[in-house]
Amino acid sequence: MNPLRTKLDSLIAQTDLVVSEHQRDQLVGYVELLNKWNKAYNLTSVRNPMDMLVKHILDSIVVSASLDGQRFIDVGTGPGLPGIPLSIMNPDKDFVLLDSLGKRIRFIKQVIHELGIRNVIPVQSRVEEYDAGEGFDAVLSRAFASMSDMVHWCETLPKAETGVFLALKGQVDQDEIDQLPEWCCVNCVKSLDIPELEGKRHLVTLSRKG
Repeated sequence: MNPLRTKLDSLIAQTDLVVSEHQRDQLVGYVELLNKWNKAYNLTSVRNPMDMLVKHILDSIVVSASLDGQRFIDVGTGPGLPGIPLSIMNPDKDFVLLDSLGKRIRFIKQVIHELGIRNVIPVQSRVEEYDAGEGFDAVLSRAFASMSDMVHWCETLPKAETGVFLALKGQVDQDEIDQLPEWCCVNCVKSLDIPELEGKRHLVTLSRKG
């Protein structure tokens, strides 16, 4: 068996995640494509595909159970993280993957073509120039340095009444929460248990007040 698949199976076995054979094949296929393109296009600083399974795949899919709703946008998606792994885990939900760099969007288009992913729309745009239309159930990101930056740049993206921000963070400190704008509040800080990952990971859910 493919050593990446063996490793992925062992990682998933240490979680409560339910992942089908087809989804596992797609997740491994994504890592193989990321590794191949990374050599030419420098899409991620993680060079070892085995490390990508932990730092990119598991780190993304552990938040799958926290996705409530139908429409999601991954802002500053880079090479499609966490959007591609989450779209594989949730084929019944719709994902927009937004990034300003053409090489990243070209890679994502190749991924969805090769892996047969039908619930992803890649968009090359700066976030402040993107029209969210009716808005999204949740705005996802693990790219922003701070939560205040995230909610500032993405303020118009969630649905007016019900939309939330989902920030994938390492350590969450009170200073960062204190810097949030007046209109925004933290609903929940959830500790994430990611097998073989060093350091803490958290999912922070934020929303508009009132």
